[in-house]
Amino acid sequence: MRHLLSTRDLSRAAALTVLDTADQMAEVGHRSVKKLPALRGRTVVNLFFEDSTRTRISFETAAKRLSADVINFSAKGSSVSKGESLKDTAQTLAAMSADAVVIRHSASGSPQQLAASDWIDAAVVNAGDGTHEHPTQALLDAMTLRQHRARTEGRESTRGLDLEGMHVVIVGDVLHSRVARSDLWLFTTLGARVTFVAPPTLLPVGIADWPCEVVYSLDQALDPAPDAVMMLRVQRERMHAAFFPTTQEYAREWGLTPERVAALDAAGAPTAIMHPGPMNRGLEISSAAADSPRSTVLDQVRNGVSVRMSVLYLLLAGDDLDAPSTPASPGVLIP
Repeated sequence: MRHLLSTRDLSRAAALTVLDTADQMAEVGHRSVKKLPALRGRTVVNLFFEDSTRTRISFETAAKRLSADVINFSAKGSSVSKGESLKDTAQTLAAMSADAVVIRHSASGSPQQLAASDWIDAAVVNAGDGTHEHPTQALLDAMTLRQHRARTEGRESTRGLDLEGMHVVIVGDVLHSRVARSDLWLFTTLGARVTFVAPPTLLPVGIADWPCEVVYSLDQALDPAPDAVMMLRVQRERMHAAFFPTTQEYAREWGLTPERVAALDAAGAPTAIMHPGPMNRGLEISSAAADSPRSTVLDQVRNGVSVRMSVLYLLLAGDDLDAPSTPASPGVLIP
């Protein structure tokens, strides 16, 4: 695999290689010198046609920790805002000898189009395209779930650990969420059972054919308590119609309220609370939930850098993901 475009492209073995390598990369963040020479002399371009400060900074940090040169390209204020096409932009980057292009685009399928074309000879990483997929977000979510499972089961290591037998509930705006789609494909590949919870208006057409259960009551989905509950951001900027009557009703019916968190606490449930960010506090998630000891939101942010280091390393300097081998070790990478 030369590109990372979708979690549907990842086999179980390949996904575990990325995650095991990410575990090794995480050790770099605890060292006094947070840098490896693995991608010295390589150029990574962050090509963002859509705003996302968190994802861009995470990819930039990951590339710099691997000693790559980083070029940040934003559509705003660039030739793209003057009408330049994706093809023209890609050919410009090709002339700069980019080794990897991390692309975020509002149009679904743009990373696939770039990867399938002869416009550029570089690895392409999908950093989110329209309402299609966001594979590195799913990988960091899976890394966080592995850590949660290891803590719950008293394991010392997550190496080789999958999500077999885990139950993950994903709640909210599934219709507009690329994270929900990527999470579903990856979690099921790793053995987890996924339940979507949402009002009918926020579920996509064809979801009956997806490998998941669908319920409309959050209280029903939380009883018995799942291993994790992922609260999706309500993407009001993508909504051009009334998908639910009021924000108060949404928060009451599908939000992770203080009362629902208290019920999990009273039951002694091991449920982790997750959110891909940024959060709409008081809408899909209450402050009591976001700031709860159950919350893994900051773990997800930290794991994002490690996962993106792993992906860039494996695509540019490591083994082929289609033939996974031993995960990278930072100690081995340092001369």
